[in-house]
Amino acid sequence: MKRIFILAIALFITGVANAQSTDKLVRIGAKAGANFSNIIKDDGNNDFKTDYLVGYHAGLTLDIKLLENLAFTPELLYSTKGYKAETVLGDFTQRTHFIDLPILASIRLAEGLNVVAGPQVSFLLSTDNKFENGFGTVEQQIIEDESDRFKKSLVGGVIGFRYDFNNQVGINGRYALDFQKNNRDGSSNTPEFKNQVFQVGLGIKF
Repeated sequence: MKRIFILAIALFITGVANAQSTDKLVRIGAKAGANFSNIIKDDGNNDFKTDYLVGYHAGLTLDIKLLENLAFTPELLYSTKGYKAETVLGDFTQRTHFIDLPILASIRLAEGLNVVAGPQVSFLLSTDNKFENGFGTVEQQIIEDESDRFKKSLVGGVIGFRYDFNNQVGINGRYALDFQKNNRDGSSNTPEFKNQVFQVGLGIKF
């Protein structure tokens, strides 16, 4: 997983370096915004209800113009995901920390309005578990490189929109879904599920 992650970073940095030497066809940018995440439960020990968890994302973007209305727009984002669950014993919150690499195509439908879609690779960094009830709070942080609880990398997909107010500032909204389950077997400690995230944010191009 570390080799894949290092390769992804290297490819993105190469794109950034090329962007700095290109006038208008390639532009670097930054984006940040809110995440509204939950899970889609699969087989295994999943007899519990979940609710959305509010988090955030932030990172770098590239905009590589291919045609007049088509662009290649890869991104490198730090993103928090997870879910909340109410149990008979108390409230449980699991927040996962990822590096996301969306590899997107951007299609301009009208002036300023773009549809974006494409695959995404996510690299799991750590997991924070929090359990609260009337007796107190218990918190646990797990560094995933030191654990086999969850898969370290997941493939998913992204679809959404971007509206550019001008050639520098725009807003975006999207839905991201993992195609792979977090854990192959599933258990009471690591139930099987797929991450899903609704994102809204602001982007700036330089």
